[in-house]
Parts: sequence; C-alpha cells; structure tokens
Amino acid sequence: MTRKKVLLANLLKEINLSIVLNNKNSNVEITDVADLADAKKNTLSFFSNINYQEQILKTRASAIFTKEKYRHLIPKSIITIVCINPELEFIKAANFFYPDSYFTKVSNKKLDLKDIEKKFKTLKFGINLYLEKDVKIGKNVFIGNNVSIKENCTIGDEVIIGSNVVIENSKISNNVHIGDGSVLGKKGFGFKFIEKKCLRIPHLGSVVIGKDCEIGANCVIDRGSIKNTVIDDRTFLDNLVHIAHNVTIGKDCIVAGQVGIAGSTTIGNNVIIGGQAGISGHLKIGNNVNIGGKSGVVKNVEDNQTVMGYPATSLKKFLKKNK
Repeated sequence: MTRKKVLLANLLKEINLSIVLNNKNSNVEITDVADLADAKKNTLSFFSNINYQEQILKTRASAIFTKEKYRHLIPKSIITIVCINPELEFIKAANFFYPDSYFTKVSNKKLDLKDIEKKFKTLKFGINLYLEKDVKIGKNVFIGNNVSIKENCTIGDEVIIGSNVVIENSKISNNVHIGDGSVLGKKGFGFKFIEKKCLRIPHLGSVVIGKDCEIGANCVIDRGSIKNTVIDDRTFLDNLVHIAHNVTIGKDCIVAGQVGIAGSTTIGNNVIIGGQAGISGHLKIGNNVNIGGKSGVVKNVEDNQTVMGYPATSLKKFLKKNK
C-alpha cells in the first residue's frame, strides 16, 4: 500500500531530478511505482532494457523513466522522462513512496496462544509459533516448531509448514508443503552500482505459491522487487533451492537440489531443472524444457529443448563436444 500521492513535477524535485515538464504533465498525479507489466494509471515505471520492449506497448503506466536512445519506443500517450540512469531514478522514486521497504518491521501485533486457538480452530501447531494478527490461515493447516509468519501473509487450506520456517510477504495457496528451515518472502539480493558505490534496490513485491506445490527443506524464495515472485501450481522444489526476486516459474515444473535461479527470469510449464544448475537473470526459459545437472544457462531457451553444460547448449552439441 502506498503512503503518498504526489504531482509528477513535485516528485521529480523530491528525487533531485532536474527535468522541465509542460504544465499538463507537471500536474499529473503519481500514486505508485511498478514494473511495466503491472503498472496502472497514475503509476510511474521505467524502461532501460530492450528485452522488455513488448511490455512498452501494453503498459498502462502514466509516466516512464527511460534513456534518450529508447525515447522513440515509448507511446505518445505516456509521459516520457529522459534521464541518464532510468533505474536509479526509479529506485529513488520507489524510496519516496516506500521509505521503510528495506527493513523487516518488528510488530507489536503478535497473537498470543489463546488468540491463535480461538481464531484458527482447525490449526495444529508446535511450540514457539510467532504469528502476527493480520495473517490469514485456511482450514486444516499444520505448522511445526519455531515458525514465524509475519505481516502480509495468507496461508491456504491443507498447508503443511515444517519447523524453523520463516514466511513474510507471501500468499500460499491450498495443499502446499513447505520443508524445514525454508525462508519465504524476505528481500532479495537487489543492488545497483552507481559511481562505484553499491545502492540497495527496494523490494515491494510478494511471493505467490500456487496450489499443490512442494517446497523442500532449506529453500529460499525472495520477495519481488517491483513485482511478485511466482511459483505456479504443482511445481516441486527440492531441498536447498534458491529462487531470486521477480522470478516466475510455471506449472508442473521439477527443480532439483542446489539449483539457483537469478532475478527476473521466467520459466515456462513442464520444465525439469537438474541438480546444481544455475540460470542467469532476465532470461526466458520455454515450456517443456530439460536442463541438465550442473548446467549454466546464460541465454534464452526455446520450447521443447534439452540443454546441458556450461555455457548450456543443446544436448546434441554437448554430447558431440564431450565424446
């Protein structure tokens, strides 16, 4: 939820960006920040990567930060704010709306044992459950020992949560199993180098887990930065898997142990990823793809492909090279 509403001209002053707008554009009210895909009217976004060109034509953003070389790609109906570093200016704007996004808040709205038993009559749980008041929990849920479920969380029906689990900023659908020691919804590893200094990127999104999913032990699924991290229905994660911010994984996928998927990568349906494979950020992996164990994927993979090796290549090329 946003904290402020501001005229675009005033917002640019707040982030110390010297851009002259005409009177009509200056008086446009900005109420939020979002990525191109999720932006709505009165929302500010940014465009600095040509891989997202398709989203430019569909976005509903009212204003967009971009570079001079991309100005011609922005529809005339959108206010174009040309700057040297669009992502930096967007980060500054996000910090204006969400100044506390870097911190995990310590709430005084913890439910005591009697409140938990009264509010969630079918819930079964172990010792040391930390549960905040705005958490929603469905029917017939089991929660292990030493579990923390904080604000902005919804837990569906028939969910099983192991011990020593931390869940924040997450929506868990029905019949999901979460293994011991997993952490869902913490901020991701987001940063931007500006003038040789490392600047944190705010994390405003959530984690969304579809129905009938399996999350193994000691997995980490980061909340999205400006969009949600999504794992769709019936996808299974083995132990020790890391899913970075803004990643989307489709339906009926299998992700083996020690896999790492970097931020903003999209994975299709019916994908199998072998153990210890690594997938770079901002990639698109198609449907029905098989990725061999210990592979390093550094470019997009089309539908129905099997790839292996580092850098990952077609299975035919891999076998030929490694005779």
